[in-house]
Amino acid sequence: MSTPVAPSAEHRPHVREHHGDRVEDPFEWLRDKDDQAVIAHLEAENEYAEAVTAHLGPLRKAIFHEIKTRTQETDLSVPVRRGDWWYYGRTSEGKQYVTHCRVAAGRGRPELEPGQDVDGEQVLLDGNVEAEGHEFFSLGGFEISPDGAQLAYAVDVAGDERFALKVKDLRSGEIVDEAVDNIGYGLAWSLDRQYLFYTRVDEAWRPYQVWRHRIGTAVDEDVQVFEEMDERFWMGIGASRDDRQILITVGSKTTSEALIIDAVRPLDPPRVVAPREDGVEYDVEPAGDCLLIVHNRTHKDFELAWAPLDSTSHEDWEPLLVPGEGERISRVEAFADHAVVGLRSNGLTAVRVLPRVAVEGGTTDGAVAERGRRGFGEPWDVPVEEPVYTIRVGANPAWDAAEVQVVVESLVTPRSVYDVSVSTGEMTLLKRQPVLGGYDPADYVQRREWATAEDGTQIPISLVARTGIEPDGTAPGLLYGYGSYEHSIDPSFSVARLSMLDRGVVFAIAHIRGGGEMGRTWYEQGRLNDKKNTFSDFIACADHLVSSGWVAADRLGAEGRSAGGLLIGAAVNQAPSRFRVVHAGVPFVDALTTVLDPSLPLTVTEWEEWGDPLHDPAVYEYMRSYTPYENIQPVEYPAILATTSLNDTRVHYVEPAKWVARLRETVKNDPSQRPILLKTEMVAGHGGRSGRYNAWEEYAWELAFVLDQLDAAELA
Repeated sequence: MSTPVAPSAEHRPHVREHHGDRVEDPFEWLRDKDDQAVIAHLEAENEYAEAVTAHLGPLRKAIFHEIKTRTQETDLSVPVRRGDWWYYGRTSEGKQYVTHCRVAAGRGRPELEPGQDVDGEQVLLDGNVEAEGHEFFSLGGFEISPDGAQLAYAVDVAGDERFALKVKDLRSGEIVDEAVDNIGYGLAWSLDRQYLFYTRVDEAWRPYQVWRHRIGTAVDEDVQVFEEMDERFWMGIGASRDDRQILITVGSKTTSEALIIDAVRPLDPPRVVAPREDGVEYDVEPAGDCLLIVHNRTHKDFELAWAPLDSTSHEDWEPLLVPGEGERISRVEAFADHAVVGLRSNGLTAVRVLPRVAVEGGTTDGAVAERGRRGFGEPWDVPVEEPVYTIRVGANPAWDAAEVQVVVESLVTPRSVYDVSVSTGEMTLLKRQPVLGGYDPADYVQRREWATAEDGTQIPISLVARTGIEPDGTAPGLLYGYGSYEHSIDPSFSVARLSMLDRGVVFAIAHIRGGGEMGRTWYEQGRLNDKKNTFSDFIACADHLVSSGWVAADRLGAEGRSAGGLLIGAAVNQAPSRFRVVHAGVPFVDALTTVLDPSLPLTVTEWEEWGDPLHDPAVYEYMRSYTPYENIQPVEYPAILATTSLNDTRVHYVEPAKWVARLRETVKNDPSQRPILLKTEMVAGHGGRSGRYNAWEEYAWELAFVLDQLDAAELA
């Protein structure tokens, strides 16, 4: 059989010149997806990728089958109560998407069985029906009106995250409004359900306007109620849990502002909770008779404050809960009888409950007395007993709930949903994600490891492996990382990952700086002019896996997606011999070109994350020194798989397309041993293909390539 020949992108003249630096970029023409030559090139790359990996067809089928047979395909979520209804989602064997349902509330939570008919069930939205005739389907909003009579939802059938708004009358089942198109994320109802509030995006895909739409009227009658002209600021919209307030949040990477519209008086203009201050970030949660505010005015790792409901200044904020040593407060959710605080503690997540029960007088603890004066009692944490884990607040739509739903999972414990009694602390397991085929957590071991960075900083690693694998330097391994935007990659359970673990692969997550795992300082030490810490931390974690014996030196792979793709590109440039194979998903590998162009989606909002290379020569030089596309070395690299989507708005397909073209011209790989592949989904967005079976197929394709390169295709 003949060896497949890789596509070769033609060179077209293009020069980028900034701050006296002249850069020839012969592949920039690939940016124009309206050019048929671009589409032809991407299709040729797909054909090449399929040809090179044709021998992996049986392995891909095996992995897909393993995922499918371990998954309870016909299943349903835990019902949650809102108003007079219990809401839940159904999945059915053979169907790609969730069916959203509800049933009238009785005395208690309905006991539903997968695959069984439910008396009185009402189907609100069947994603499978909505997706008919489309290769892609995604919801960008799903909001029930306060009285439960109507459903507003937003649909994307291209993957570009621009949505069409539909309103359905849940009594008749008819679509009563579809006048509004091309909106962003977020929907909010007025209390009388006469109006819907939604966001518009600008040419750079930045949400910048809030509009009010009267149900049943033409879109040209809609009223703009807010506009954010500062291009650094992003926008979101939503309703309070009691449906009485509509919140508009705007924020850059370092500064934020919140506005409130009275949902009872939806024609009133929005009110600013506190004017923006440079460097101050805050989030607002209406709590019935007051506001709860998470902010960083006085603590780098944020604190929880109380404010009157009509607050218009930060001077109204009074401390309610401050972080302890090693803690970072991240969010708060308010209920009639309690509040729930999400936080990080020593690198792991935590959920803290604040009962709304006044403390009796006489206490000598000033903090306790202050909480009592504001109607809150002593806080307590929901316990979790695992070495590494994730706990988060679950679905709690009811304002008057007496329990808090939390979700707990780990690298070995499937997703578990609990009700936690606010009055007693008792935890009731409502549902644990079923894993078919006799799954036993004891067959796997998880642990926390620590790597030493170049500057001596200890970097946490979460690791999972099949029980019986010893750190003897022989096992294959895959290291995952992200490390940007203060986003944390917390330990979670994955049915699909079992196919990797059962083939003897050690899986590890590098909790590197630039993420938020260890608090705000952790993030700050991996952004702007300290961004290179992110990459060196990842390499230090890779070195630790090898030096500790958990992974063989010649059998280590790496994976990252989006900004994690930038991480992968930078890491292989700096340490190409450390990795045998890497997967860069929707990768931000041409970062400098993108961040230099303010007309592109996200660019101006990104300047506070990466710096502004357009106007600052020092930032330009720093980014130029690490952006993956411009620092490829003429040496042997790992086998590389880059995956992307043609309609991705967040990271354009052109970045991995250019990167792969330059890699092929520069590195010294034998393509028969260490191929460099580009795989593009032609109808999808940043999250890849939609539909669960499609997602499993995509994962199986990617994992098969990685396993083959790690010599780990056979079950252990």
